[in-house]
Amino acid sequence: MEEKYRQEPSDVLKVVLFGPESTGKTTLSEQLARHYHTVWVPEYARDYLQDKWNNERKTCEPHDLLPIAAGQMRMENNLTKKATDILICDTDLLETKVYSEAYYIGDCDPILEKYALENTYDLYLLTYIDIPWEADDLRDKPDEREQMFNYFKDTLEKYGKNFITLKGNKKERLQKAINHIDTLLHK
Repeated sequence: MEEKYRQEPSDVLKVVLFGPESTGKTTLSEQLARHYHTVWVPEYARDYLQDKWNNERKTCEPHDLLPIAAGQMRMENNLTKKATDILICDTDLLETKVYSEAYYIGDCDPILEKYALENTYDLYLLTYIDIPWEADDLRDKPDEREQMFNYFKDTLEKYGKNFITLKGNKKERLQKAINHIDTLLHK
């Protein structure tokens, strides 16, 4: 049963966009996938939670996190098979763990935590909060951006993840990401 949270083995370089809401992760995921002629894994939670909001007028609750994690890994594992040398992931289970802890008083389901820490990625691109906030039905912490950014950064440091912080405009972020990814691809 827990297999649905596990990352399938692959030789593909995996890069994750990681950081608070409304910091340009999806835009950069699309740009990087286009640049590297590969596929990217969207954030499963966006569609899942938008449907929940549209149908029930409810936001994310703790019991939603495991279905979100399973959906994210299903998409990632399927798209890994279609990727070229690199797979761009708009999120991962570690990000879901961060949101679980931040929203639910430090709590995280043990299964989610296990796979958030076991699944591996080659590079995390931590997106800074220096781009304008864009409101939508799901985003709800515009006044806590710095606090959330620090939580994301602390998490990457705590678990020894390979990451860089992306700041600046879209063009600057894209170029810095490409430079670091190219270094990994040519090792």
